[in-house]
Amino acid sequence: MRKLHIFLLAAFLTVLTSCGANSDTKGTELTVSAAASLREALEEAGKTYSNQNPDIKIIYNFGGSGSLQQQISQGAPVDLFVSAAQDQFNVLMSKQLIDQNHNVKLLKNQLVLITQKDNKNLHSVKSLTDAEISRIAIGTPETVPAGMYAKQALLSLGLWEDIEQKLIPTKDVRQVLSYVETKNVEAGIVYKTDAMVSDQVRIIPFQKEALHDPIIYPAGVIAGTKHKEEASRFLDFLKGKEAMEIFEKYGFKAALE
Repeated sequence: MRKLHIFLLAAFLTVLTSCGANSDTKGTELTVSAAASLREALEEAGKTYSNQNPDIKIIYNFGGSGSLQQQISQGAPVDLFVSAAQDQFNVLMSKQLIDQNHNVKLLKNQLVLITQKDNKNLHSVKSLTDAEISRIAIGTPETVPAGMYAKQALLSLGLWEDIEQKLIPTKDVRQVLSYVETKNVEAGIVYKTDAMVSDQVRIIPFQKEALHDPIIYPAGVIAGTKHKEEASRFLDFLKGKEAMEIFEKYGFKAALE
């Protein structure tokens, strides 16, 4: 009987010790707001980082960069922001909402036209003016960087006015991809990296004459974060070799190449 009491006491102390250890290693949750086009690449990079740093849990908020920028401006609890354009990032920088010492130009991307694989009516960007093409999806230019770049490119080619009535604006670039995949539209303009994650679309490159701002993805730690050290370390990881190899696998390139 006495041995049983000793065994139970030892087991009880073990439970208490375990509980104490768990409470001391609760870990940190980092909230990352990022452009929708980064979803697969950033999730894989984050998983790799969390495997190496089990005390860090990363929560993602993907969307259009303009919408994410507005959320941060209004005080949304975010630790790190990765935008698909410099404009939205600069707005936050000007308001001192991005840590001035922990931000970087992280990635660059490329704009492409997409359509369904079985669509034989679309051969080039200029084909968008043809009567057979009645619906073209692009991100809302005012809030979605991919839409802004698309508008710039179409204006430079002299096509914007001819197809403006055909345009279907979307909340982010992934909605453009979805609309094309489900045949709600005949064509869409997305980043090359978005097209690469789908096996249902055909890519049509923009001609070199198409002009738009450089497609740069800046990243920065939010100035008001309660986890500045942890967010800064994750940002350092994202710009390092291991993460960059993951980004390149999905079609991104390092911004400083």
